Amino acid sequence: MPTKLTLRLDEDLILKAKAYGRRRGKSVSQMVADYFRSLETTATKESLAAPPLTLSLRGILRDSGVDESDYRAYQEERYH
Repeated sequence: MPTKLTLRLDEDLILKAKAYGRRRGKSVSQMVADYFRSLETTATKESLAAPPLTLSLRGILRDSGVDESDYRAYQEERYH
């Protein structure tokens, strides 16, 4: 069910948004709703995707013989 939302914006920004919407055949309300939907989608994708650096390191130790017990031993030595 659509509900009314009041936004307080600079008049110039509102005029630009209306002109942009007219060129694309959308109302400002439709554009705002689309933007809010894209935030939800973007946030979901960002939470699932690892940073590029992390992705580039994936599998780098696969054949090294190093495992989680080595990491735990290192942490024990370093912090205790």
